[in-house]
Amino acid sequence: MAIWQGGSRRKSTGGLYRAHRKKRKYELGRLPVFTTVGERNVKKVRVRGGNFKLKLQADKYVNVYDPKTGKVFKAEIKTVIENSANMHFARRNIITRGAVLLTNLGKAKVTNRPSQEGIINAVLVEGAPKEQ
Repeated sequence: MAIWQGGSRRKSTGGLYRAHRKKRKYELGRLPVFTTVGERNVKKVRVRGGNFKLKLQADKYVNVYDPKTGKVFKAEIKTVIENSANMHFARRNIITRGAVLLTNLGKAKVTNRPSQEGIINAVLVEGAPKEQ
């Protein structure tokens, strides 16, 4: 059965609404992509309007912005320290927006949605970058 993102068929009282039309293709949803730490793996998915989303399934590098110097460094991800989306995601090394990663530059917080943008961007929380 497909994932549907249309309105609910149930009222708050528990009764059913009478359907005024059938389901539409543009109301279809997809299963979430849980981006993990590992060798880079990206899937290209066509979305509404003929556009594409890059679904990042795994990556071992992150673009880390250092607010002190104003520079961006490419860092290797060691592990996921914490993830506010779900407490079990850190244990499974799942990267979502807001996750705190341990990199070779220090701790970094993810600022974008890697499962929809195809890349991981983060801001350095602590630790000084080494000159590369």
